[in-house]
Amino acid sequence: MQKFILVAFLICGMSLTAQARNLDIYWTDVEGGAATLIVTPEGQSLLVDTGWASADDRDAKRIFQTTQKAGLKKIDYLLITHYHGDHVGGVPALAKLIPIEHFLDHGESVEAQHPRWGKDWAAYQPVVAGKRTILKPGDKLPLKGLDVVVVSANAQVIAMPLKGAGAANPYCEGAQQKPPDKTENQRSVGFLLTYGKFKFLDLGDLTWDMEMQLACPVNKIGTVTLFQATHHGFTNDYSGAPAQVLALKPQVVVVNNDANKGWHNAAWETVAKIQGLEDVWQMHRAIGPDRDHNVAPEQIANLEPSPLSLPPLPLHRLMASVSSDGKFTLTNERTGFSKTYHATDARVAAPAGHDHKN
Repeated sequence: MQKFILVAFLICGMSLTAQARNLDIYWTDVEGGAATLIVTPEGQSLLVDTGWASADDRDAKRIFQTTQKAGLKKIDYLLITHYHGDHVGGVPALAKLIPIEHFLDHGESVEAQHPRWGKDWAAYQPVVAGKRTILKPGDKLPLKGLDVVVVSANAQVIAMPLKGAGAANPYCEGAQQKPPDKTENQRSVGFLLTYGKFKFLDLGDLTWDMEMQLACPVNKIGTVTLFQATHHGFTNDYSGAPAQVLALKPQVVVVNNDANKGWHNAAWETVAKIQGLEDVWQMHRAIGPDRDHNVAPEQIANLEPSPLSLPPLPLHRLMASVSSDGKFTLTNERTGFSKTYHATDARVAAPAGHDHKN
């Protein structure tokens, strides 16, 4: 009887441990590219983009280090938002370092003949042959315990608002419109991940014209908890339509920028107006014209750039760990600094002059 009780206790303890596993998100520094690794409480993995190609396979090796830190022996799903080299370039090298079971993308490239991006598309195709699924808006990704819905793909967005969304968007009144972008950026796969109260939005490099389709006249996505700022921090004003950013009302924004890429003046000004914004975290300290807009150093993963032409500096990641009750903690690997937040639908207006300057 005592033996039975002990076995039952051990089984119960193992079950509680399994249930207590968090949702983890890792942002790997790929110097102005993108590589976001998501590991679910069930142990499944979704990698979103793979950084650049290079002679030394720098970004693929960095992503592989992240998979090892996460305890992965394979990548279950690799989602490529679009076929620019800073997002798809690392695929061939990464596939040699770790098995990748399934590839997800928006379909064929519209820049296959582009002098800069065409080679990345050509290198991608043989790697994914026979293991590729083309996504469309409204599709659900098969990640257990999570709801992950595609909100944009191949220059289309969801036709109807998501559950709980669909309210008229007051920020649409008088909002600036921009001509359609005909590059791969416009075709970016974007998705909303929901885990209990926690909602994470990643739109790749989705462009202003597509953002407006998601935001106006009604907000099709609703509010989110954690927003990976589109296009590396709304690069060059191609992305970051205020009508969408302000309607999303993220509690926390992660800016996947580089020292001289993304996070421009207009972008900062928009983010600073978000009602209920609690914090901004950056992948890199900006050292160009927007150097005055950096957040506090403890919330910046990398203070110096590491160009492809020079020996790479040590890898520093940003990481988020999310529990089932909506509590989530962001950590800067460089400093060890962590901060904990609580996912909530409540949004409190930011005070006048709200910003995060040093």
